[in-house]
Amino acid sequence: MRTELLFSRIACAAALLVGSAAWAQNYPAKPVHFIVPFAAGGPADIYARFLADRLEKSIGGTFIVEDRPGGGAIIGTEVVVKSDPDGYTLLLMSNTHTVNESLFTKKPYKLMQDLAPISPINYSDLLLVVNPSVPAKNLKELIALAKAKPGALNYASSGPGTPYHMAGELFKAMAGVDIVHVPHKGSDQARTSVMAGQVQMMFDAVTTMAQVARSGRVRPIATSGKTRSAIMPDVPTVSEAGVPGYEAVIWLGMMAPAKTPQPIVQRLNTEVQKIINSADVKAAWEKQGATPMKMTPAEFSKFLQQDIEKWAKVVKISGAKVD
Repeated sequence: MRTELLFSRIACAAALLVGSAAWAQNYPAKPVHFIVPFAAGGPADIYARFLADRLEKSIGGTFIVEDRPGGGAIIGTEVVVKSDPDGYTLLLMSNTHTVNESLFTKKPYKLMQDLAPISPINYSDLLLVVNPSVPAKNLKELIALAKAKPGALNYASSGPGTPYHMAGELFKAMAGVDIVHVPHKGSDQARTSVMAGQVQMMFDAVTTMAQVARSGRVRPIATSGKTRSAIMPDVPTVSEAGVPGYEAVIWLGMMAPAKTPQPIVQRLNTEVQKIINSADVKAAWEKQGATPMKMTPAEFSKFLQQDIEKWAKVVKISGAKVD
């Protein structure tokens, strides 16, 4: 009897596996909603729309991008968490999400428990810029100015927990300066505030800020990566310019509700990786300052856990908290 039951269970499991695989091959059979929990016009929104277009061409179907900003990316993320785990609601996420695991004391979900990692997308350096009215031409002068006038300099971000915010907090801690965080509802608003001189400085994605810096509307001070940015080669890194060991980037990725069938997760990973690692995309992104990230779902899961741990240390050092 036990042997018959065992064989019956094995047969059922095999049937489910075959069924799931067949389902993945027919995916998508209806529109897929790609939720971006950030404001329109920022890197997340731009790359989500790029991927939606390419996925429609590679696997068919319709991919609809929906911007659901607010709450430090929590509002849009909760929409995905509460969706059916069928592969038809996806999340465009960033290191904002790994920061939020330690930054927010109360949150309606746990990232690694309620969402399934699918694939990373890309990463890019941040560019530290100041309004031209700021009397600092380089990083050492900016640090000296901040130390001479504690609390007088403000830095903009697109909201609590975003890479722009945490880059500023890391800079504060490592440079030993007192600068004040001014959160905005999106990176476009933060960028506009700095250009208008309402806020003195910010860390912004080099993919969107480089052109603004070249136009003279802001002054580039330093980039945030380990090495100089290929699209801003004349601008030193924060590390080489005065804060040794400093590094902060912005990266993007894709997740789905937990319990989304593994064949769907794997198919999406395969298609996304094929798109972002194609020669034309790599070449185009290189000109923008973005680098594709190559990982399996399992590798991405490990990466996320390590990033959660990394930023938990920064949050603890900075003392930043959001209730």
